[in-house]
Amino acid sequence: MKIGLFFGSFNPIHVGHLIVANTMATSADLEQVWFVVSPQNPFKKTKSLLHEFDRLDMVERAIADNSRLKATDVEFSMPKPSYTIDTLDVLSAKFPQHTFKLLMGEDNLEQFANWKQYERLLTEFGLYVYPRPARPGELATLSPFRDHPNVRLIASPLLDISATYIREAIRANRSIRYMVPDVVEEMIERKKFYL
Repeated sequence: MKIGLFFGSFNPIHVGHLIVANTMATSADLEQVWFVVSPQNPFKKTKSLLHEFDRLDMVERAIADNSRLKATDVEFSMPKPSYTIDTLDVLSAKFPQHTFKLLMGEDNLEQFANWKQYERLLTEFGLYVYPRPARPGELATLSPFRDHPNVRLIASPLLDISATYIREAIRANRSIRYMVPDVVEEMIERKKFYL
């Protein structure tokens, strides 16, 4: 099976994540997309990071009705911070029958040469890249990786929605309706997450 791996903290998972994952699972040549819930992103501060099991639970609830989407906690038992290449090595050893592709936003291509063993990620696995909207005042630069034979650009809706915005809205007591699935909104309210 060819599986796309969608890495993230998903803090919380929102409709932007779900639309990208579903688009990749149904528009590209992937049979499934797995959400790899990261306990600690080496490039992100952990101050506002919800516990990994709560974030995994939200992802699982959000995708429960879609057989093409799965969640994995593979990184929870790996050394922290976890690096993408190490996770791919673990998954490849655990599931040798599957072929894994790395899903990433186009904005990540600019810094891709800084990733641990990025050459192996390109040659052994390959990238499926979805567009990301440019931030205000940001110049869109074309990455040299765009034309690499193992990089596939996949058309996907441009959604400028972020987990940071959602967390700020929760703290300001503003509605997050339609930004997250109903089951996720209910869980956030019930457990008083991000307050």
